[in-house]
Amino acid sequence: MLNIVLYEPEIPANTGNIGRTCVAANTRLHLIEPLGFRLDEKSLKRAGMDYWKDLDVATYINYQDFMEKNPDAKIYMATTKAPNVYTQIQYEPDCFLMFGKESGGIPEEILVKHKEDAIRIPMVGDTRSLNLGNSVAIVLYEALRQNGFSGMNLEGCLHRLEWEA
Repeated sequence: MLNIVLYEPEIPANTGNIGRTCVAANTRLHLIEPLGFRLDEKSLKRAGMDYWKDLDVATYINYQDFMEKNPDAKIYMATTKAPNVYTQIQYEPDCFLMFGKESGGIPEEILVKHKEDAIRIPMVGDTRSLNLGNSVAIVLYEALRQNGFSGMNLEGCLHRLEWEA
């Protein structure tokens, strides 16, 4: 199972949307405190809709707690400062994809120790960053694609009609 890690997320709607994506992708969500909201906030639940109850989520009091509880984790850290483009990495089926807080990303004190595992999404010009939920979806679905969308529904079907032959 793939893992999404949010380092000190600040906006409840982003985390709610990411939680919904994690449910759809059978991915575990890890939240590193402090959070910029309470987990019982209405906006968090609204963004995650009725999926939040199905979410596999773990919380940690800080980065050190996360590392201690996941000592063998293969972690890829998404940052605009990374030397590697996210598509250049081969993602293991149980790896951790870490994303930083909306206002500042993952601290450089953490990043400098993970140069080979730091990844970025290419952007044009002076764009600072993408929305956190969009960034998670982009990288997560690349990792899922590389792992053959294991266990996922690959066929769509119409509700009322049938596809024309």
